[in-house]
Amino acid sequence: MKIYINEKKIIFSDKYKFEKEDNIIKIIFNKPLTNTNSIFRDCSSLNSLNLTNFYTSNITNMNNMFYYCSSLTSLNLSNFNTSNVKDMNNIFRNCSSLTSLNLSNFKTSDVKNMNSMFYNCCSLTSLNLSNFNTSNVEDMSHMFDNCSNLKSFNLSNFNTNEVTNMSFMFRKCETLNSLILSNFNTNKVINMSFMFRNCLSLKSLDLSNFRTENVNNMKDMFYNCSSLISLNLSNFNTNQVTEINNIFIGLSKNCDILTEDKKLIELKSKLI
Repeated sequence: MKIYINEKKIIFSDKYKFEKEDNIIKIIFNKPLTNTNSIFRDCSSLNSLNLTNFYTSNITNMNNMFYYCSSLTSLNLSNFNTSNVKDMNNIFRNCSSLTSLNLSNFKTSDVKNMNSMFYNCCSLTSLNLSNFNTSNVEDMSHMFDNCSNLKSFNLSNFNTNEVTNMSFMFRKCETLNSLILSNFNTNKVINMSFMFRNCLSLKSLDLSNFRTENVNNMKDMFYNCSSLISLNLSNFNTNQVTEINNIFIGLSKNCDILTEDKKLIELKSKLI
């Protein structure tokens, strides 16, 4: 089934969305659109998407754009102009079959929300975000949650100065064996709960640059990081933390946890 979509005939808005029952498998655009909020959401049978003539220069919201396009295996967005986009929340969430994703021309300097951006992109083995400018992003919660086949990725260009929420950010990145976050500024972060939960393959994690004076939630932060042998929390401060349950549950008692924080020292002593 082919659908040729002309904006003059169909205007995408909150009043019109594709439904799972539509069983759409291919869409070809021949006219530019102005609203992309949720336009492909739940197109779970869609396996091909030609966006060559897709003009996005005036779009500010890409929230839920490809949400649950679970049959797409490849997505080339190299022609996208995202310079005015402020919200990328859930943009690729549950694109569980994606193995190739080209975001090489994404301009993200105005984006404030990257919550769940790649949530459950569980078939991706690599992800190049070297062009991302995250200087205005406030929410990175669930950003890579359940990217279970990503073995490594480079976030050295990430600017996290404005981020307040990093909860669930790397949860269930089960094959991730290397993660360097030395450039992260966490001064404004309030929530770090579940941040690294079930990062089963990580052996070393240096968070010595993390400042946590404003954090109030560290629940399950390192839960079941069962391969960790070195964890540097030397500058952690938990004075404002009210939720810290299970922070070290599932870690080996032989894991070398470097910390001077009294609360963390006490919890470390309870490792079995």
